[in-house]
Amino acid sequence: MDLKFHALPPNKRLRLIHQQQQQQEQEQQQPSLPFSCLPAKKRKETWDSPVFPSSAAESSYSLPAKKRVWALPPDLIPQKPQFDLNADYKEEEQEEEEEEEEEKEFNVRIEAEEEDEEEEEEDDGIVCAVCQSTDGEPSDPIVLCDGCNLMVHVSCYGSPLTQGIPDGDWFCAQCKEKKASSEKNDVSFSCCLCPLKGGAMKPTGENDKWAHVVCALFVPEVFFRDPEGREGVDCSRVPESRRERKCYLCKTTDGCAIDCSEPKCRLSFHVTCGLNEDLCIEYRGGRKKGAVVAGFCRTHTDLWKRQERTGKFKIVARED
Repeated sequence: MDLKFHALPPNKRLRLIHQQQQQQEQEQQQPSLPFSCLPAKKRKETWDSPVFPSSAAESSYSLPAKKRVWALPPDLIPQKPQFDLNADYKEEEQEEEEEEEEEKEFNVRIEAEEEDEEEEEEDDGIVCAVCQSTDGEPSDPIVLCDGCNLMVHVSCYGSPLTQGIPDGDWFCAQCKEKKASSEKNDVSFSCCLCPLKGGAMKPTGENDKWAHVVCALFVPEVFFRDPEGREGVDCSRVPESRRERKCYLCKTTDGCAIDCSEPKCRLSFHVTCGLNEDLCIEYRGGRKKGAVVAGFCRTHTDLWKRQERTGKFKIVARED
């Protein structure tokens, strides 16, 4: 007998015990309703309610509003590798990455400049045959030969343009030679310093040989007897070894090939072959008025251009 009914009168105690027994029998006999028989509201609450209540979620409601922030558990957050202070710092890898980025930017700039230069050349088609420049100034204009349409700067070609531009027709040295020769239809001019035909050439005075003005400027042992007028090309000091060197661009030994100025490089090339391939060839004035100080192959031309733009690469030109 239940102790909670012990203090009641006998009749009331008996009635309550009887009611309790009936209620227990009814609960045992009544079957539990299936989930589908529940009201819609209770079914929804049953779906939404978690199987295991989260103590963290319940306790978060007691936090201030600014601190109720949802976050991943610490074990699910990816851990970043910690920087080891004891490990050696690889500066070379960082420098290589920086060099690659600079090389990409440099190539983009070079391509843009080449496109601009091509557009300028296509616009007018006026290019100096000596310096390959399209710029002309009132004090140094580009003059056209009325015989062969050769285009040269006054300062690049020298005499007789440096004495004054004629008011009438002007003919280059080759056209004058053709006009003076009785066999002008059979006269052909070839440079004794390179295999390229045509262009701005002047006589050497040696067995009717001719040479490009630009070749005479860049081949170390060649000089002008008249430096200001760029007349009298002298090739007598060119060694035989230079004439035997093979140009890595045209694969021939015709003329005189200059060496790449990078000390460890063994490539040689003709001046005109190198200029046609946009190789870097620079010179400075000296005793012979145009001694070559730098002429680079394709690989070292790119490095030389980087050195000019960034100052990072340093190439020491060798002086033969």
